[in-house]
Amino acid sequence: MKISNARVIVCSPGRNFVTLKIETDEGLTGIGDATLNGRELAVASYLTDHVIPCLIGRDAHQIEDIWQFLYRGAYWRRGPVTMSAVAAVDTALWDIKAKAAGMPLYQLLGGKSRTGVMVYGHANGRDIDETVDEVLRYRDMGYRAIRAQSGVPGLNAVYGVGRGRMFYEPADADLPSEHDWSTEKYLDHAPKLFARVRDAVGWDTHLLHDVHHRLTPIEAGRLGKSLEPYRLFWMEDATPAENQEAFRLIRQHTVTPLAVGEIFNTVWDCKDLIQNQLIDYIRTTVVHAGGITHLRRIADLASLYQVRTGCHGATDLSPVCMGAALHFDLWVPNFGIQEYMRHTDETDAVFPHAYSFADGMMYPGDTPGHGVDIDEKLAAKYPYQRAYLPVNRQAHDGTLWNW
Repeated sequence: MKISNARVIVCSPGRNFVTLKIETDEGLTGIGDATLNGRELAVASYLTDHVIPCLIGRDAHQIEDIWQFLYRGAYWRRGPVTMSAVAAVDTALWDIKAKAAGMPLYQLLGGKSRTGVMVYGHANGRDIDETVDEVLRYRDMGYRAIRAQSGVPGLNAVYGVGRGRMFYEPADADLPSEHDWSTEKYLDHAPKLFARVRDAVGWDTHLLHDVHHRLTPIEAGRLGKSLEPYRLFWMEDATPAENQEAFRLIRQHTVTPLAVGEIFNTVWDCKDLIQNQLIDYIRTTVVHAGGITHLRRIADLASLYQVRTGCHGATDLSPVCMGAALHFDLWVPNFGIQEYMRHTDETDAVFPHAYSFADGMMYPGDTPGHGVDIDEKLAAKYPYQRAYLPVNRQAHDGTLWNW
């Protein structure tokens, strides 16, 4: 089965998405997500100008060889642009192979390891009272696990707190907006938030929190220790992980479970974290970590050290990535949890899908392939709109900080 054509579809039904569609000489097609928030056109160009010409005429069944060709053959390995492009090809080829087999993708991976996929939702509020109300609303919607984020008194903008209730979109401007930050205010505020949330929901609901790379290792250790009484499911992205050894210092000071990895691109970004058991959950994604082929390798390494998966699932990952991730989640033996940020109605219409949510769990469906398609005519009605993620500056002196 030869690859006869491939093309990139860029659309913006509420936010930008990059989708690769691969066609074969047997009439089967597959799609993969290639979205990289704030750098979408870089990946689109990488695919159109450098990858697609190399795909035409290749056997669509040779997923492993094509993956190696695109990774090893590029010479310039790794990085978010390269690995997002590789992931799009890989996901589309797995979609085609599963369709050719007449199976949902999870069956081709090895079948179910569980009956459904536990997901967590995002409860965000401008203050503690509003966040508590949102947590209770998510619990009433059936969520068994909820991430809680709150505005911090004295700061004009805090990660996770945006416009609207169900749909949080951080890429908010044609050029980067600037937010302020104060570690001192945040470290004082976060324990108060979780004391109130835990008091409101009791102990039967899992609670999660995202620090978003904003603390030093010792500050993260202090936060983790202060949150121990509230028994978090995890504390996410506590400190930048370019230096994987930084997590050793956090580990020495807290038993709060640690999660990291949504911006990782290969197994090398998390190898030391995993094999030294410095984290509890690895959050690498289908789209940014080289597709299903490479994500399986990361999960297999993690399983040796009792590290579980917790794949990133924000709205800047398209429904194509969500569908592929759910098939992966249903199969992977060392599954932990799946992030689930709901897409807008406009996005769901452009990307019709087989997956569904019920009682805190998601199900990928049994449609052959990964179960997600793209309505190209509808997509064409939503042209690309440049949008950037914000940047952060320290409130006291304007120093650029981690957003």
